[in-house]
Amino acid sequence: MAITNNVGSLKIHITNNNFFPVQGASVFVSPTGIPDAVSEELVTDENGIVIDEELPAPDVAYSLEPGDNQPYSEYNVLVNAPGYNERFVSGVQIFPGENGIQNIELTPEDGSPDSPTVLDAHTLWAEYPPKIAEDIIKPVNPSGGIVLSRVVVPETIVVHDGAPTDPTAKDYYVPYKDYIKNVACNEIYSTWPDAAIRANVLAIQSFTLNRVYTEWYRGKGYDFTITSNTAFDQKWVYNATIFENISQVVDEMFASYLSKPNVTQPLFTQYCDGRRVSCPGWMTQWGSKSLADDGLTAIQILRYYYGDNLYINTSETISGIPSSYPGYDLTIGSSGDKVFQLQRQLARIALNYPAIGSIAVDGVYGQHTADAVKNFQQIFNLPATGVTDYKTWYKISQIYVGVTKIAENV
Repeated sequence: MAITNNVGSLKIHITNNNFFPVQGASVFVSPTGIPDAVSEELVTDENGIVIDEELPAPDVAYSLEPGDNQPYSEYNVLVNAPGYNERFVSGVQIFPGENGIQNIELTPEDGSPDSPTVLDAHTLWAEYPPKIAEDIIKPVNPSGGIVLSRVVVPETIVVHDGAPTDPTAKDYYVPYKDYIKNVACNEIYSTWPDAAIRANVLAIQSFTLNRVYTEWYRGKGYDFTITSNTAFDQKWVYNATIFENISQVVDEMFASYLSKPNVTQPLFTQYCDGRRVSCPGWMTQWGSKSLADDGLTAIQILRYYYGDNLYINTSETISGIPSSYPGYDLTIGSSGDKVFQLQRQLARIALNYPAIGSIAVDGVYGQHTADAVKNFQQIFNLPATGVTDYKTWYKISQIYVGVTKIAENV
């Protein structure tokens, strides 16, 4: 939905720790710092979803140029549901004209509320440690350092929520795409031009996949993939607000990374804001936005910073995915094994999300399958077309893996 006039929208998705939607949860939204100004009670639907469409936000101009005015408003979200602990999330970011997504997981009631979650400020607004420079291409030597023989998109990223040497920092196991979306929403503004968003997402993905490919931290004796500390890596925030347009860009290009000729590893594409911190030879976030304003495409922006021989590569291996995308869209009239696989996965997901509807697992993509796909797309923040394109196929695969693994562990 399009939001205008200095207001934003927030879609709140409530699930339990077995990934079932929580229907009938009471949700209250209030501006951070004004706890008494609580919205009327919102109640989640059968998909565990409620949408607040009219949340005031600052002028969009504040997020289009660096300045002294905070470019987003902040809200608290309080959730109560029978049989579950109360959940409170503070610092939810709302930008004008943008659709935010706040996923909240409830835990079974044990007599006390869960600890409040306070979201960190955006990196372009608050002060964070500048990145420590590293080589864009990591050396390969006989003593090790490069473990994988090819670039693999991992199923899960292990995020160490602090500096590498901080033993008190918690490790989080995060689905790869969710990690990329989280970082992008904390490193750039969702109000920026599409080309700037795409350029930054590609840099974030290439940075991340370099850490995966080189086993950077594991080679140093740590048991995690990457950190949330901006001096070493990229900003990741537990339970952060995700923005719909950034989410859809990541779903479309999550397997892509940046390469140079005769170099197998993804480039270690460091970047900085370009205003508080200067970083010659790296992409600057505000600079990428200005270049997009001038009409440059994502790849032109990236070549401006990282060299004319840069190109976009795609991993052929996506870990944890039951079956790869068929290479073409599935739609009404399609048939065969890929349709059968799609229907089987949707039928399993529908056990958690009955609103998807019943699906005949017969290998024929008819109207009922198209309707089920459309319902899935509406729940999981994809364009609701009823057509299974690249991003829908892999989103279905991701959710299918999630619900089946949870079921195996119960």
